[in-house]
Formats: sequence, structure tokens, C-alpha cells
Amino acid sequence: MPPRPSLQSLLLMAASTSAAAGDSALLLAARRRFPAAFAAAGGQRIRLLHSFSGNRLPRRAELACCFGTAPVPEAVPAGPAVPRSRNVRTMEEKRACEQRLGKLVEMLKNEGINMTQWRLGTFQRMLCPTCKGGSTEELSLSVFIRNDGLNATWNCFRANCGWKGNVQPDGVSKVYQAKKDTGNETDRGSETDQEVKGNHAVKPHRKLREEDMRLEPLCDELLTYFSERMISPETLRRNNVSQRRWNNKIVIAFTYRRDKVLVGCKYREVSKKFSQEPNTEKILYGLDDIKQARDIIIVEGEIDKLSMEEAGYRNCVSVPDGAPAQVSNKLPDKDHDKKYQYLWNCKEYLDSASRIILATDADPPGQALAEELARRLGKERCWRVSWPKKNETEFCKDANEVLMFLGPQALKKVIEGAELYPIRGLFNFRDFFPEIDSYYLGIRGDELGIPTGWKCMDELYKVVPGELTIVTGVPNSGKSEWIDALLCNINDQCGWKFVLCSMENKVRDHARKLLEKHIKKPFFDARYGGSVERMSEDELEEGKEWLNETFHLIRCEDDCLPSIDWVLNLAKAAVLRHGVRGLVIDPYNELDHQRPSNQNETEYVSQILTKIKRFAQHHSCHVWFVAHPRQLHNWNGGPPNMYDISGSAHFINKCDNGIVIHRNRDPDAGPMDVVQVCMKKVRNKVIGQIGDAFLTYDRITGEYKEADEAIVAKVVKQQMRQKQTIHHR
Repeated sequence: MPPRPSLQSLLLMAASTSAAAGDSALLLAARRRFPAAFAAAGGQRIRLLHSFSGNRLPRRAELACCFGTAPVPEAVPAGPAVPRSRNVRTMEEKRACEQRLGKLVEMLKNEGINMTQWRLGTFQRMLCPTCKGGSTEELSLSVFIRNDGLNATWNCFRANCGWKGNVQPDGVSKVYQAKKDTGNETDRGSETDQEVKGNHAVKPHRKLREEDMRLEPLCDELLTYFSERMISPETLRRNNVSQRRWNNKIVIAFTYRRDKVLVGCKYREVSKKFSQEPNTEKILYGLDDIKQARDIIIVEGEIDKLSMEEAGYRNCVSVPDGAPAQVSNKLPDKDHDKKYQYLWNCKEYLDSASRIILATDADPPGQALAEELARRLGKERCWRVSWPKKNETEFCKDANEVLMFLGPQALKKVIEGAELYPIRGLFNFRDFFPEIDSYYLGIRGDELGIPTGWKCMDELYKVVPGELTIVTGVPNSGKSEWIDALLCNINDQCGWKFVLCSMENKVRDHARKLLEKHIKKPFFDARYGGSVERMSEDELEEGKEWLNETFHLIRCEDDCLPSIDWVLNLAKAAVLRHGVRGLVIDPYNELDHQRPSNQNETEYVSQILTKIKRFAQHHSCHVWFVAHPRQLHNWNGGPPNMYDISGSAHFINKCDNGIVIHRNRDPDAGPMDVVQVCMKKVRNKVIGQIGDAFLTYDRITGEYKEADEAIVAKVVKQQMRQKQTIHHR
């Protein structure tokens, strides 16, 4: 390959290009000024392109395209021949290259990357359009454009930004784009070699030399500054805190060391403007102080680390890059965890610790940092501190404020009082002491359950928020009617609101039943109403308002069956939007019960009941779930058992309360309107017990009333007689 042309040679070639366009005088002048360079060029010319912003002639080369050969104008004799490069491209290839470069520049401009000049095959630094270089306006964005125009990459090296990306012209294969650059690309190396991973160029860490840093001992003004923050000169000397003159200013220099070797340096102005030595390895500040430490304290800033030392804790380190604005949605893997790469770089130091105390700032970013650190270090070995008040109205923000306002002993007390970092799903009873106190004092009012409205029922069953009641009974026994009456009673007493997923009822029929129970008059002037006056139009209007305020409906508007997840999602919306306290799902067999082929019905029922119970507990909402019994063989007319429910025994195993509704069908056993409410299961002894209650059903208004003792005695006697008959058989 021929030697790279010198600057004089490049100027000569530029003049040659101009001569090709008709400016032969420039070419002749260049030949007389640089005869040796012209001879060495051998007739080779380079096309110098501007930044595709017009046809102006640039003041200097802004984009250099590929080398190639071209005929020399006849007006100038050609010099000695130069061997042809093995990478010579055709004119068609060069034009394609120029087109790709033009597209790349336009794409970079669209991303906000707009440079005054463009260089190929080398990394250029500029102000990042995303972070604007921070408070120091550092030129932190590195931009690289391939010579052949196949792609361009950029990366901001400020830790608080990290913006990076790449673009490529349309039609360029990603496989070809990822290949290592060869051929006539210029040397990318500067002071250090560089490694290319995929589409991103990664620079190795710089090695700092203390003699090149121009660090100085702290001046009296900075010693006074630290003294005001309660940091002693001894602590500053032990931690190698220095100063440096920077842009006509004196800045504080915090040196980052591993095994006493300088790794990085962070600068701070008194006005809290920060900057760092670029391209250095990110490590924790004060790393040597936690070597083989069993207990480690992590703070958010270097001055907080020095403050901990003033309180007697040297086993403390600070993060190098401050806190994030919020907790990230997803925890990245090690290779992509750039923001917290310092944790991975110091892994062997952190792994030896059995207890890590997170003493980050009290503001939202500081708490977000604590969560990010705990997620990576393991919450099971993390503790967190609670910052005390610095006056009657304000809390201390960090360790240095505690040291300044309350003194070293108060800071020591903060560390000694650190509490276990909370782990989702793992609690102590201490976390629930306020709730237990409220339960004991009866502050909420529903600790002993909500009365049903029937005294005979209240001894057996009351409604508790967060519980699941399964209701069953043979068809036409009045399960839905009894639940409607119960809801009306609870609304009259406590003002509860409800959401109804009643798939067997038409909306208009369900509204009629609820209105009759509320107004206590028949909806129609029909035979079932007898001589009782029908509700008036005014009463109807009042009842409609009551319906609208008390009940919300879950209805499937197409012909498909709703799933339990669909129902619970809508019920959650009703709880959050309308403040409902009760949910009715009626009945079970109207839900969509598609399940995986490897799951049997028992497992499926257990799963959906678990979902319902979690919904009830999480939203403090009582759920009534109606489930029909399977087909009963040799039925004697008595009430069925909870184990007779179709599907699974989990209906009684997993519910909090199990109720069987049974209506008398034997005229010899008593009135036909007697309804027996059988409490088959009560998990909470505080609110009820197993037993039977008897109600009478008013067919005109749909109301339920307590049955007379004589009627109850007759029904019980008849049932005992039936049981004896079955036993003899």
C-alpha cells in the first residue's frame, strides 16, 4: 500500500481536483509551491466533500471520502507512477459511499447531532444534545462515522446521561454493518486502543498518573469550607482530598483509589457543580476502607462519607454518580447495567459484607437510589436508616446535615438504629401494630361485622370486609333473591355500594326485584301483587336514583362467556372509581371455565377461589359467590351440603363463610314461604357460628322477614322426622 500522503500532498490533490473543474491556475501554483509533494502524489487525487449542506466550497475538509485513482489533467505532466491500492473502488462504489455519508449526516442531524465539521474514521467529541454536558457543559458525546458510510454511532459518557445509539442508511445489511472495519479506513486509535462490540465502540479505562493531575493541598479557604461542614483536616488528609485549579477556579478534588492506586477523580465546586475525569473506571469512593469489612455503609456523596468518618465509621463508601430520578422498571443484566457499573467493579469488596446499611438521601431520588442498590446487593442483607428532625418542622436530608445540626453522636445513633430493608411479602407483626390497635379499639366500626338486618341471622353470620361467602342451594330456592335482600339491608344500615355480576338476570328484571325490596311495593299492577298498591311514578323515580347510586353492573356485552380475571378487573375499577364495598358473582357456571389441558377441575377451582380471596382482602371488599350443587340423586327434599357443590370440595375448603339457602317444598312441613338459611361454615368465630336461621319470603315485595317461633319449631320437627326415616332405611 502506498504511504499516506502528507498535508502538502493533500493540498496538491485538492488543487488537482479544482483543475479538473477548470481551475488550472491553482494546480500550476500548487505544483510550483510543492514540487516534491506533487511528484509523490503520482497523479492520485482525493475528492474533498463538504457536509452536504449545499455546493459551497468548504474552508477545510469536513468529510473525506475514499481514496481512488483518476486521470490527471493533460495540462500537468504526471509524476512517477504509484502502485495501485488493493482497495481501489470503482466510481460507482464511490458514488454509493458518498450517498450513504450524506444520508448518515442527515440522520445524525435529525437526532440533534449537528457538528460544524465531520471527520470519518475517528471519534469526535461534542456537546450532548440530551444532557447539554451538565453544569460544566462538558463535551461528553462521542460520535464515530465509518469511512464507508455503513453506520454512525454515538455515546454520551456522562454517567447521569448515557445516551447512545446508532444509525445506518437504508438498505445496509446489519450483518455487514457489524463486521470489523477493514480496507482503507483510517486508524481509529489515539492514545489507547479501542474495542468494537456490535455497533458500539467501547473505550478502555484511562490510567491516571498523579504527577499529571496537578493536584494541590487544600487551601485555607477550602479548609474553612469543610470546617463549616464539621469535617476535620485529619479526615481530609486521610482521604487524600485535594484541590485543583480549573478554568480560573479552584475546585475540590476527591480521589478514587483502589489499593491506594489512583483510579479516578471527581471535582466539585463550592457551588455544587460536579465533573469527573473522563473514561476512568467507576468505583466506590473510599473503596479501600471496606476491604474485608463485614458491615458496610453506603452513602450518596463524598462529603457524607467523610461525615460518617467523623462519627467513627470508616467502613463507609459513596456512590460516584449520585441518585437516579426514579426506580427503573426492569433490572438489567450486568453487561447493560451501565449506571451501576461501579457495583460490579467492586463486587469482591461487597460480596464479603454480611450487612449493608443504605444511608442515601431522604429525598425521592435518594430513596430511588436505595431501592436500586438493594435490588442489586440483595435486600436480605440490607438495612436502611431514618434521618432525624433537624428542627421542629424539617428533617435532615443526609449524613452531613445530621453531623452539622445534631453532632457526631446523633449520626452514630442513626446508624445504630438502622432497620431491616423491607422485602415485598415479608413482614413483622410490628408492621401491623396500628391495624391491630384499630381492630382492638373498634375504630373502623366493622371489626365485629356488618349486621344482616335479621336478628336471627346476626347470631350466625355477619358481613366482614375482605371475606368470601359461598352461597349454594338447589335450583329455585331463592339464592339470588336472598342476596339481593341482604344487600338492601346493608345499604339501609351502612350505606354500602355494590357491584353486581349477575349473568342469569336481565337488567330490567333485576332492577324490578331490587326496587320492590327497597320501596316495599310491587313493581306491576299484576296478579302476584294481590290487593297491594303498585309503586307510584314518583316512588319509581326515587327508586331509580337509589339504584344508580347503590349498584354498579358488570355485563358481558357480546355472546362470549366472561372469565374470572375479566370480572375481577372490572370489579377493581368499581372499587377504585365508585368506592363499592361488596361484589356479587352469580352464578359460577356462567363464567368461562377454559383451562389448560394439564389442569384438572379441582386445581382450576382452587385457583379462581384464590384469586377472588386475594381481591377481597386487597380491596377490603366482601364477595358473595353463588355456586349451584351438582345433580342430586335420591334427594329427599332437605337442604343440600356444601360438599354437593358442582366442581370441587374447594368451595367449602377455601371460603370464609358457607351458606346453603333452602326453601320448604312440603306443605305438611310448614308454610311454603319458609326459607331456611343454613350456616355450614364460619371461619371467624368473632362474627358467627354454624347453625340455621328461618325467614319467611314475601312474594309480593320480595322481602325476607324473621319466621315465627311456632313455624320454626314445626319445620325443625318435620326435618327430624325425615332424618329418622332415612336412617331406618
